Amino acid sequence: MKIAVCVKQTIDTEAVITIDDNGQVVTEGAALIIDPYAEFAVEKAVQLKEAHGGEVVVVTVGSQDDVPAIRHALSMGADRAILVEDAAIDLSNPRAKAKVIAAVLKEEQPDIIMGGYKSGDTSQAQTLPRVATIMGLPQVGWITGLELDGQTALVDHELDDGIERISVALPALFTAQQGLAEPRYPTVRDIMQSKKKPIDTKDLAALGIDAQHVDRSVAQVQVKSYALKPEREGGRIVEGDTPDAVAETANLLANEAKVL
Repeated sequence: MKIAVCVKQTIDTEAVITIDDNGQVVTEGAALIIDPYAEFAVEKAVQLKEAHGGEVVVVTVGSQDDVPAIRHALSMGADRAILVEDAAIDLSNPRAKAKVIAAVLKEEQPDIIMGGYKSGDTSQAQTLPRVATIMGLPQVGWITGLELDGQTALVDHELDDGIERISVALPALFTAQQGLAEPRYPTVRDIMQSKKKPIDTKDLAALGIDAQHVDRSVAQVQVKSYALKPEREGGRIVEGDTPDAVAETANLLANEAKVL
């Protein structure tokens, strides 16, 4: 059983986000961590390996800056990692990243592909569904449970009002929702051992991908800038008799708050 887990590094979800004058998120000096949703996937993959045998391979498209996140996954119990690093790749484009990841996975031929259903930074939720489409694999997103029965996976797919149990033949791709698995805390020994585990660095040439297929020229959507949400303002108390207060409240909601 081979399980590939796609991970990325993001700004700590507990950190205070700042925006520069160009409308870009400031990452310098920010606390960077493995993406929380990807971490759920890593934990579940390691649990499956411990129960059924095999290996867990971490896959990342990025740069050497992402190595701490990769090492964290390795310290949790993943066996090895593949980092695709090439300046030509448009890392902001899910279409480009999916093409690169799919090329890696076609070489690896895993039984299960996992990752977060979205990332904690951009929340685009596009990359892994695109990978499944490129590879022609079945996929189930938002999973909160995964069990194996031979070459079949039984997964719990979260719905708005409940859970749907789905049977999927392997190979297949699954994206993790919170609740899939509680990530373990690596021990000092785990962290030290992770430094001995291999990280295979590849570029586009090694994967046989032409740069013009994954650079900024293929982007169909471009994010020009980000903006912080406005600070919440204090509430307002509408006083008076009930009929008058209700009428005034409706007037404020319609004409001031613009929500009616």
